Amino acid sequence: MVTTGASDTGLQLFARYAYPPNQRGYCGPDDARALIEYAAAGITDPGLAALAQAFHGPLPYLNVMAGVTGIQDPFDRRLVEAYWVGNSILERVDVGAFGRVLDEGFRRRMGGGWGFFEEAIPAGGVPHHSFHVLAVYPWVGLLRGERGEPLEILDRCRIRWGTVLTITGDRAVVSSQALQWDGRRLFFGSERPETVTLGSDGLSLAGAVTAGDVVSMHWDWVCDVLDQRSVQNLRMYTTRHLDMVNTRLAHSGPATVLDHA
Repeated sequence: MVTTGASDTGLQLFARYAYPPNQRGYCGPDDARALIEYAAAGITDPGLAALAQAFHGPLPYLNVMAGVTGIQDPFDRRLVEAYWVGNSILERVDVGAFGRVLDEGFRRRMGGGWGFFEEAIPAGGVPHHSFHVLAVYPWVGLLRGERGEPLEILDRCRIRWGTVLTITGDRAVVSSQALQWDGRRLFFGSERPETVTLGSDGLSLAGAVTAGDVVSMHWDWVCDVLDQRSVQNLRMYTTRHLDMVNTRLAHSGPATVLDHA
């Protein structure tokens, strides 16, 4: 992945993707300002490590990958990249290990939805953020309580990619594909422009961004500039989990929520 921030450490990469939902109060500690200040300054220290440890959603995924790779630090850059964007480490996680760590991390929160969720692990799920968005998020009861349309929330919560068309101040117009729902399945729609945030109060997540760059986005923010390999991985793993919830699960969380929206 090509990164344009001041630092390329795993904690810095984590902060860039974790900030947008944290700013909205969806996960992590109540200190979003500190998170973006760390990301913008490129500083990695124990304070940033403590902030990252408070994100209980990503941690089970990072821990299971650390276990199977022997990488001691769950915020190693290779693991963080695997979770948010995707890389070959995801293919090293076996079903048993993945099931155990998810059982420990999410069973209590999912309650009666756990039995349905268990279907997703042997159906091809891997510890990528798109798995969390499409297979876990709808069942934990969060999606129904969010403000806004469920389809829009799923689309904004996933890490998506697009090409920068224009930049005006702290805003960019990006061409990307939004999720669509036809009553039976989720799929990528046609390319369309969307306006996203590059920075606020002089603070940015992705650093220098120019027209023509392919960027990753989380909620309303540009998080990083991607190279071709990263785009391919992000598309591949997102498509994999879309296919999983569309065709391989008897109880699809997104379908359950969207059918009753």
